[in-house]
Amino acid sequence: MLDYTQFPRRSILCVDSKSFFASVECAERGYNPMTKELVVMSRGDSQGGLVLAASPAVKAKYGIKTGSRRFQFPRQHQIEIVPPRMGLYIQRNRQINAIFKRYVAETDIHTYSIDESFLDVSFSHALFGSSYQIARQIQDEIWQSYGIPSCVGIGDNMLLAKLALDNRAKLAPPYIAYWSYERVPQTVWKIEKLSDFRGIGSRMEKRLNHIGIYSIYSLAQTSVDKLKKYFGVIGEELYYHANGVDLSTIQNKYQPKSNSLSLNQVLERNYHLQNEIEIVILEMVDQLSTRLRKHEQMAEQISLSIGHAEEALFQNFSHQTKIYATDQRTELKRLFIQLFRKYYQGGPVRVIGVAVAKLVPKQAMQLNLFEDPGVIENREQLDLIIDAIRDTYGYSSLIYANSLQHGSTAIERSKLIGGHHA
Repeated sequence: MLDYTQFPRRSILCVDSKSFFASVECAERGYNPMTKELVVMSRGDSQGGLVLAASPAVKAKYGIKTGSRRFQFPRQHQIEIVPPRMGLYIQRNRQINAIFKRYVAETDIHTYSIDESFLDVSFSHALFGSSYQIARQIQDEIWQSYGIPSCVGIGDNMLLAKLALDNRAKLAPPYIAYWSYERVPQTVWKIEKLSDFRGIGSRMEKRLNHIGIYSIYSLAQTSVDKLKKYFGVIGEELYYHANGVDLSTIQNKYQPKSNSLSLNQVLERNYHLQNEIEIVILEMVDQLSTRLRKHEQMAEQISLSIGHAEEALFQNFSHQTKIYATDQRTELKRLFIQLFRKYYQGGPVRVIGVAVAKLVPKQAMQLNLFEDPGVIENREQLDLIIDAIRDTYGYSSLIYANSLQHGSTAIERSKLIGGHHA
């Protein structure tokens, strides 16, 4: 085994709200989330309806989970099907995060997903007790305040806390588990499937199998030099992770070197008419430009991706081009339509993606030699006025006329969060 005295030791909690969307809906209806048979389903009125969350009782009794479809349900069941309310889930997430902030500073919280967060409670013991006591208090507060059950993995680093959560805490009461460096042989090495380990997908599992590694234990016993030879720096990371070592910290959050903003949309039907496709592109660019201004950024590159319907004879395409730095709605629309018309050759379209990249901070109005500065200033002021009105009264309070034409999706999508009803 490694000498763990050489590695930092923190008190990390990984807190997961159990079947979050389903638990919120159960609590709102006065049900016990642990016993009620309920699923949150997108398009629940169709056989292809997609399960976004299933209560623990549904998972245990029917094997239905996130990603299951309505046609997979048994003919006889007592499952209550409810539509998603994304705005409510975001509100609950913020309220639960407020509970976390009673125990740790904001810099000691890392939100991993809408239902899962890491907390570094290393400096909280004097006020609130041991890591287990803090975990129990957080569980009780979330349950008493919002009726949502939660699970907590505790570890000496973020990796061990996450592994404790996924492989032990989620499985049985009291839904708390602690994995330490000293217990790595009895915990981490006992994980049976490589693909059950954080960071190892099916492709990496096959590559590890190819060199004779079939378990986390055998991975931990393999020479780090051999792993580096086959996998490079990833091999070294795999070795240390298999031995329970993770040097990442909550406080030193990853900052990406390159930044971009993007929007993608899967259309409800195949779009055959070019003018309808262009309406959707214009609407998406409209939203993208708003996000640029909100972040006070300008883009020096744009990219457009078009995905054709399965029966189309044309190939999907994705192209990008450099542009003069801008955040202006009108200019970005012109450039995206120009890019689309350059490469589109016809055929039904089902997927559209737009993105801006190589972002630079906006420090002053961007002028050019071919336009009157007064016109540019008026355009920028108009953009800001439109943004302010929409921010106050909602996106659909001020729309362009083409959003009233056949094929438009902007008004309907303005009612959604993350592609689902708010």
